[in-house]
Amino acid sequence: MKDLRRIIRRPLITEKASTLRETYNQYSFEVDRHANKIEIKGAVEELFGVHVTDVRTAMIHGKVKRLGRFHGKRPDWKKAMLTLRAGDSIELYEGV
Repeated sequence: MKDLRRIIRRPLITEKASTLRETYNQYSFEVDRHANKIEIKGAVEELFGVHVTDVRTAMIHGKVKRLGRFHGKRPDWKKAMLTLRAGDSIELYEGV
């Protein structure tokens, strides 16, 4: 099994993520591009001590950016939206 801290890269704190957290008890994370739903669920349950009921993932393609005549591309990344059991919460998001 992969290292748990390599699967979960960072939490996503955006307006949409805050609305999902307050309304549906869903939390968003940037995860490793090659991690599957089972690995993501296991990593979150192990790291934060919560029960995950549903995992949704999305591949986000990097934008093409230009600086004068030079152009490049930001890297692609993977986002995971996790639904927690009613009553569970992740302390990392509390107070944000």
